[in-house]
Amino acid sequence: MNEKYEAVIGLEIHVQMDTKTKMFCGCKVEFGAEPNTNVCPVCLGMPGALPVLNKKAVEYAIRASLALNCEVHEESVFERKNYFYPDLPKGYQISQYEKPLATNGWVEIDLPDGSKKRIRIRRLHIEEDAGKTIHKGDKSYVDLNRAGTPLMEIVTEPDIRTPEEARIFLEKLRNIMRYAGVSKADMEKGQLRCDINVSIRPKGSDKFGTRVEIKNVNSFRFIQKALEYEIERQIKVVEEGGEVVQETRTFDPQTGKTYTMRTKEEAEDYRYFPDPDLLPLKVSREWIEEIRKNMPELPDQRFKRLIEQYGLSEYEAGILVNHKEVGDFFEEAVKHYNEPKGIVNWLINDLLGLLREKGITIEESPVKPQQLAELVKLIKEKVISTKIGKEVIKEMVDTGKSPSQIVEEKGLKQITDENAIKEIVKKIFEKHPKEVERLKNGEEKLIGFFVGQVMRETRGKANPQVVNKVIRELVKEV
Repeated sequence: MNEKYEAVIGLEIHVQMDTKTKMFCGCKVEFGAEPNTNVCPVCLGMPGALPVLNKKAVEYAIRASLALNCEVHEESVFERKNYFYPDLPKGYQISQYEKPLATNGWVEIDLPDGSKKRIRIRRLHIEEDAGKTIHKGDKSYVDLNRAGTPLMEIVTEPDIRTPEEARIFLEKLRNIMRYAGVSKADMEKGQLRCDINVSIRPKGSDKFGTRVEIKNVNSFRFIQKALEYEIERQIKVVEEGGEVVQETRTFDPQTGKTYTMRTKEEAEDYRYFPDPDLLPLKVSREWIEEIRKNMPELPDQRFKRLIEQYGLSEYEAGILVNHKEVGDFFEEAVKHYNEPKGIVNWLINDLLGLLREKGITIEESPVKPQQLAELVKLIKEKVISTKIGKEVIKEMVDTGKSPSQIVEEKGLKQITDENAIKEIVKKIFEKHPKEVERLKNGEEKLIGFFVGQVMRETRGKANPQVVNKVIRELVKEV
């Protein structure tokens, strides 16, 4: 990026709430259902059908607001946002505009240089989703299963300055939503969608440049790439004496470029007005405080606790916190065998890598938390060596068998019997008389050579400490 300029970035994030039913009717929320099977007169926008507010969706929105440090207002108002779209059957979307549910929040992010930065949240409001238009060849199909699904729209202040900060913020926001238990926030399923507002200005200026919106970018990596391209494009326009046009653009992952969709509408183009079918939403201070009291543990709280409770490093705690299900797996395993350092090492350095190779998530893992705990116990109690442990965990991922079963079936128990190891060492000494002589004369590095020979002979099953001890004793007797 040209050093003369800085980017000003704000995000509008739509998060689909994890409710069983829709925002204003009793239809099921179900990803992947047969098209147009979860619909009724309300979400189809039939004349005379009246909306009834989903209390669970309001509770989730309050919970999310508190998790984002927002002020939750006791009164908010539903408005009609009027625009035409084939998959918006009513011709308007029920949303909130002038009086949203919550305002003035913030999220603290960790930057790559080790510093922290607060990104302010301007507002969080409740709305309903539109349906989905599917284009196939020269035909378009409308699926209204998604119409009316409860959404939260979270709008940031323009506090973000780099594409990397935008990605880090969104990853943190998704994690907060998951920890708060209000959304699975899966971008692939459209449960978290992001519109980006970006402009450039000369470094040091406090005036905003002309804002461009980039619509519906569907992965964190693409959000960073879209911003990188768009910032460079705007700088080039200005450097060549042109003016940036206020417009809506789309990002094409294939080319890595943004393209014009349409010139930007202003808010008044939507003709917002209070929805006559819905009373103002009033939530009591008591209900807000009850939700606050029962809030689940959030990412920053878990990070601190994992370090204090289990003695983990910041790096280890970071991995467990950033992937909630991995953290849950770890804590479940520690319940079965209280050896946190051993469990976190085998989880991060071995199990996650093996699952990644097979394209399996931790939730689908054939290795269960108690089985990982059992493996760590077998190694800690010297039933098997660490080297054998590496073979066993691969087999566990392949077969789903318990470590004890694999060790038993394959005869992998560690050889700790000194007499048995002595016999093996004697045979190896006979094969390598020169090396024995050199070891006797003080060439300590040959200990490693002989340990390796014993390990090869026993297929890694001999206990290395016992082998080391036996070699040192026997060499004196030669």
